[in-house]
Amino acid sequence: MTPEPSARRLPLSLRRRAAPWHRQRPTWREARPAVIAQALKRAQGRPSGNWYVVGDSRALRRDRPLARTVAGREIVVWRGRDGRPLAGPGICPHLGAPLGDSPVRCGTLVCHWHGLALDGAPFAGWEPLPAFDDGVLLWVRLDEAGGEAPLDAPVLPDRPPAARALTAVYTGIGVCDPEDVMANRLDPWHGAWYHPYAFVDLTVVGSPDGAGPDEDAFTVDVSFKVAGRLVVPVRAEFTAPEPRTVVMRITEGEGVGSVVETHATPLGTDERGRPLTAVTEAVVAASGRPGFALARRAAPLVRPLMRTAAARLWRDDLAYAERRRRLRSTGRFPG
Repeated sequence: MTPEPSARRLPLSLRRRAAPWHRQRPTWREARPAVIAQALKRAQGRPSGNWYVVGDSRALRRDRPLARTVAGREIVVWRGRDGRPLAGPGICPHLGAPLGDSPVRCGTLVCHWHGLALDGAPFAGWEPLPAFDDGVLLWVRLDEAGGEAPLDAPVLPDRPPAARALTAVYTGIGVCDPEDVMANRLDPWHGAWYHPYAFVDLTVVGSPDGAGPDEDAFTVDVSFKVAGRLVVPVRAEFTAPEPRTVVMRITEGEGVGSVVETHATPLGTDERGRPLTAVTEAVVAASGRPGFALARRAAPLVRPLMRTAAARLWRDDLAYAERRRRLRSTGRFPG
């Protein structure tokens, strides 16, 4: 089979010498607060079906559960005998033991305080919660917290087929609300200014007007930095399919169809009463290049590098989100 033209040439470009960081084109006039706020409002009006991301699917083993706090509720998730996720309150109905510290035996969660066994069915006042494993992320449905009409499954974006994708999941926690994380991701103009170590030559070539679901996207031309003057130029779209998710999808250039999903999950409050939000970012990358198969086989080595890169970006972006929350909480947020 003759390879596609895009697969015959290297994805890298040699960027011409550019002006220093402080002389790049300002984007503050284009990054209008009203445009970002309206995009956020439309996202918040979309249904989620009360589903919340709770973590990386690969992190849920057969012998141990995952313990999470979502919207102030202790949650425990484990794999049943058939491998599907089971979930429910993380407090043992007997004497309140933390079920997240208990082992799983043959698909049954066994409380380590007194041996009470839960197989995912209602028992002694303990009621299960709907859980979903999409192959990359784990979700739990909390109807009381969400307050919406429930959906049978989460609202999922289109992704490359798992059989040909390389995936990595990063999770960080910030002192902010989910809307602050969403607002950060719905502001693509900050990329080359705030993250010059990762992005250059960023231009927002299309902003949403809310006229229709197919037009509610930010379209960006940007180059990902590799090393020195070597970059990978792409065109990408940012959309928000539900209130707590923003998806960046590559539409032109290397890795067409690859996505970066950002999910914001409210956790509760800290000891000072401030809101805490978990950011779960899933990278689902694909490429038609023959060498990409090697990268997939080396996934255990590549994933830590991908998570490290995401952690560096979110160190900055969580500071952005936390700053936004502080200004909102004191009535000093512009606009």
